[in-house]
Amino acid sequence: QVQLVESGGGLVQAGASLRLSCAASGRTFSSSAMGWFRQAPGKEREFVATIRYTIGRTNYADFVKDRFTISRDNAENTVYLQMNSLKPEDTAVYYCAASKTDLYQWAYWGQGTQVTVSS
Repeated sequence: QVQLVESGGGLVQAGASLRLSCAASGRTFSSSAMGWFRQAPGKEREFVATIRYTIGRTNYADFVKDRFTISRDNAENTVYLQMNSLKPEDTAVYYCAASKTDLYQWAYWGQGTQVTVSS
């Protein structure tokens, strides 16, 4: 059974940093695309960042460019999201997603981790 488990969320002040982790189990995702999405109260889930198997193939939403960094440790089957200079509008539940291939076809989702940024 495939599981994605996020961790690292919390309550921080504006300008702070957080590092989210997503540990995968049940299969290896070293050759798969993985990503982070978020959903704020009353809003639809939105794309934050993705990383593909091909080295260097990362993609970011405009609103997180130069602040967030996605990375992966294939040996640990884990993907990370380093979030710097957090803003109150970054408050949301952050979800990890994984594809079965290196394409953006999200087959698996985590349960989410809450990030709350106070002003």
